[in-house]
Amino acid sequence: MVTRFGHPVGQTDWRVRLQRHSLGWVCAREDNRLVGFVNVAWDGGLHAFVLDTVVAQRCRSNGVGSALIRAAAEGCRAAGCEWLHVDFEEHLRTFYFDACGFRETAAGLIAL
Repeated sequence: MVTRFGHPVGQTDWRVRLQRHSLGWVCAREDNRLVGFVNVAWDGGLHAFVLDTVVAQRCRSNGVGSALIRAAAEGCRAAGCEWLHVDFEEHLRTFYFDACGFRETAAGLIAL
């Protein structure tokens, strides 16, 4: 499969993609090893979007993920955004609502 940018899906240059579409990203490190990451995309205006939240399995359930989201929210606020959105699978509901402070809203989705 090829993306609309002409790159094979498995060979995406993530550095270029992040620089082109992201408001920013937050990384968590332990002993110089990456253990967590969150990408924040945006519409160039007031809305930012949490994407690609990942925490190494051995570091889960100890606050790394919620610290990433907190730092991302602070960065969005500093950039002048008024809203931070997130979509997630049902098993992550407690994490995003309870640990990170998101609230439920109405939204729509089309499976492609």
